[in-house]
Amino acid sequence: MSRRNWFLFFFVGFIWGIPYLLIKVAVEDLSPPVIVFARVAIGAAILIPIAVKHGSLMPAIKAWKYVIPYAIGEMIGPWFLITAAEQKMTSGLTGLLVATVPIWTTILASLHGDKTVWHHKRLLGILIGFIGIILVVGIESFSGRQSIVAIAMVLIASIGYSWAVTMITAKVPHIEPISINGVAMVFTAIVYLPFVFLNAPEHMPSAKVLGSVLVLGLFPTAMAFILFFQLVKDIGTARGSLVTYLNTAFAVVLGVIILREPFTLGIALGLPLVLIGSYFASRKTVTSAQ
Repeated sequence: MSRRNWFLFFFVGFIWGIPYLLIKVAVEDLSPPVIVFARVAIGAAILIPIAVKHGSLMPAIKAWKYVIPYAIGEMIGPWFLITAAEQKMTSGLTGLLVATVPIWTTILASLHGDKTVWHHKRLLGILIGFIGIILVVGIESFSGRQSIVAIAMVLIASIGYSWAVTMITAKVPHIEPISINGVAMVFTAIVYLPFVFLNAPEHMPSAKVLGSVLVLGLFPTAMAFILFFQLVKDIGTARGSLVTYLNTAFAVVLGVIILREPFTLGIALGLPLVLIGSYFASRKTVTSAQ
């Protein structure tokens, strides 16, 4: 890869590694519905004008019967679940559990007829990944440090991510991802708007919280999509997807350094297993022609 692409690779990994840190700060003063609404409103304000400029907004709107389920599986459900979960668990563990997305995606692909999933390396990856999940969930929940309900919420969100991306890629592969995400964010903002009024903060949030929400909307929610798809255009989807493992590492490290979160035994044992398992599970295999 060129220096530019290496920079994009690490930068996208970083900004997709910080949302868990930012959410952890934001939930100090704001409720999950308010945080989700704010991040999608900011994200949509950036992505929609880009979609209009590219002339790809209308195709995404016309594909609403796919974009709306995508918004539910990618944003409406997961972003609420993850934000609510971080009220009771660390940002680093949240990022680690979200790293299971490639494992769930691989399993879903197998259910849709992808026979390459049954290659021994991918099966080994799924097994290793699940051992990592079991270790994390078992050690963290039974030690009393983390809520088992919160852990389950993040795992459900990860499955939602996997389903949403698998579905939208299969149904409308010809539509610009930026446009799809922009329209999905608008729909998500509309869904959450009534809950914003019901959960409005009683006092003005601190500057730290407001700054966290602003950065959350600008970078992980909007800019990361723009840069990631530029990176994929240059280096391909396979190599571009490896950024998942980088942002997980950033999430854990930033939680430990900035928020002083503990680097627990569960994370120490589970993190490498989940990352290794996700890598092999999501790895495409080359089959010989029959």
